[in-house]
Amino acid sequence: MSLKQQLSNLGRGATFAALFSATVMSASLISGQAMAEEKIRWQVPLAFPSHLVGLTTPIKYLSDNLKAISGGDIQLRYYEPGELVPPFEIMDAVSEGKYPAGYTWVGYDQGTIPALPLYSGAPFNMEPPAYLAWYYEGDGKALLEEIYDERNIHPMLCSIIGPEGAGWFAKPISELKDIEGLRIRFAGIGGKVLEELGASVTMIPGGELYQSLERKTIDATEFSQPAIDKMLGLDQIIKNYVMPGWHQTLTTSHLLVNKDAWNKLKPESRALIEMGCESAVLKGFAQSEWAQPTALREYQKEGVTAQTLPEPVLRELEKVTNKVLDDMAAKDAMFKRVLTSQREFMKHHAIWHSKGYLPRDFYQYD
Repeated sequence: MSLKQQLSNLGRGATFAALFSATVMSASLISGQAMAEEKIRWQVPLAFPSHLVGLTTPIKYLSDNLKAISGGDIQLRYYEPGELVPPFEIMDAVSEGKYPAGYTWVGYDQGTIPALPLYSGAPFNMEPPAYLAWYYEGDGKALLEEIYDERNIHPMLCSIIGPEGAGWFAKPISELKDIEGLRIRFAGIGGKVLEELGASVTMIPGGELYQSLERKTIDATEFSQPAIDKMLGLDQIIKNYVMPGWHQTLTTSHLLVNKDAWNKLKPESRALIEMGCESAVLKGFAQSEWAQPTALREYQKEGVTAQTLPEPVLRELEKVTNKVLDDMAAKDAMFKRVLTSQREFMKHHAIWHSKGYLPRDFYQYD
């Protein structure tokens, strides 16, 4: 082969290599452009103010992280309660497609879907570690998705915190008779238990509790954990804080996404949002556990009495609770399925819960 032919072939090879490189680069650019074309701009109404530690602060964590990891392609803009829709109307707004997503406490919709309080925080139920095991590894997630399927909603667990306080009462609770006749704000299944005990139970959004107590339209209330209740100023009106939160051994918040909007997303975007919520669950729980002891110690300094309910009262409350749960299960098939699944897992988990962890009195603060 002559030098001229060799140079000619070399030129063709270089041209082919250059063409191949250009093709790969073009494909990469096209792929990158296709990925970048999915711009998610969701308006997200909140059920609670965004500053409530562990309860709603995870939505800010989720929003910031999704924006960062997607290079700005995924942006969730959240709105304070009532700016877009009232807190109690978030599920319907998402279901109907008025907004692509909402961040809420799903127990608010117990009148429409009786099983939801078993997910938002039920009395004498699991603590957060066991609940997460049941939700992610057991039946929990699949059952919740089935519940919301007919509402055209894809639900995602996006926050979990530990037990609440049992409420703010003008007088200490020494026996169940002390509850009879009280006008009280109480959420979820716990409210039904107190109704069984003769209380007049109402549901009021968190932002209205201070005024309701101040104007004496209610005698007592529960809302959330010590640090959150302090943010709402409940300790400024009532000085008797009752614990533990028998009625909610945990509290969750969920990101509800309109299913049409969800199904339009690429798998990569859906995976990022799912992982973002899982990360937010961990972050919110850590924030919450960090904040509670500080709040309780501040209460002590300010003269707030943190009363621990006597064990006999708790045992009686548990009996009434089981009756209420069984009655609700008899009336609703899905409630029964979820409750049965939770009870079976709690029974299975009990050997680890009781033997694996130190008794609580080994963890003392004074």
